[in-house]
Amino acid sequence: MPVLIPRSLDVAVEMASSHPDAHILAGGTDLMVEVNFNHRKPETVLALRHVDELRGWTIDAATRTVHIGSAVPFSEMEHGALSEALPALAEAARTVGSPQIRAAGTIGGNLGTCSPAGDSLPVLAAMEATVHLRSTSGERAMPFAEFMTGPKRNARRGDEIITGVSMPIADGWQGYAKVGVRNAMVISVASACLALQSTGPRLALGSVGPVIIRCHDAEALVADRPGAVDAALAAEFGRLAAAASSPIDDHRSTAAYRRHAVSVLAGRLLQRGTARP
Repeated sequence: MPVLIPRSLDVAVEMASSHPDAHILAGGTDLMVEVNFNHRKPETVLALRHVDELRGWTIDAATRTVHIGSAVPFSEMEHGALSEALPALAEAARTVGSPQIRAAGTIGGNLGTCSPAGDSLPVLAAMEATVHLRSTSGERAMPFAEFMTGPKRNARRGDEIITGVSMPIADGWQGYAKVGVRNAMVISVASACLALQSTGPRLALGSVGPVIIRCHDAEALVADRPGAVDAALAAEFGRLAAAASSPIDDHRSTAAYRRHAVSVLAGRLLQRGTARP
């Protein structure tokens, strides 16, 4: 197959316009697995690893906004300034596969694949992130909630490249947790991100529906309850999270277990987040 390797974003956008059916590759940790197992047979690959404009990130203190380029690897989110600005994203990044996978896999890859099990996606939903795209006709930005349209489906046009995401800096506690069929290097069976922002609590669930799910009823339950919560309130918070989910039975888990798992994860995150001094 031909592999197109642009060295700048302008060239990458031109190539995407000329090859709208090309499979876009950032780290390749999803695509190459499917190619190796004959699940995909791309005719053309557009590889973005050498596009430096996509590999940077910025923290704007004035607007209290973080922008992360689509080719920034998860390993760069685990520690340092990015982890301080977005602790839940750092926690999610640390759960992504092995160190080798985290060094190659990117947030743009999670967005391009749009699997409900993508570890960074519940964080983007909870933080109400904006996805940025570019084509030869210009740039556009859309809320993450509108970008993901189904399992492994999104609103990106064939001639567009995902250039990055932006979201507010954490101004309250936030955390991420997941469960899988083993303790490490695992695709999530269920995951949850809770962000206690100044604008209110935000809870998002992964792997328990066709898209990442926001739990508005659970959020409303604790919206006006400052301070630590007791076990009963945490259990009710978890019950509302489970009620918002719509999981399926598959080779990794049953729907019943997934509902139980997100209930426990949500309740634990709430207790962790409100127990701080």
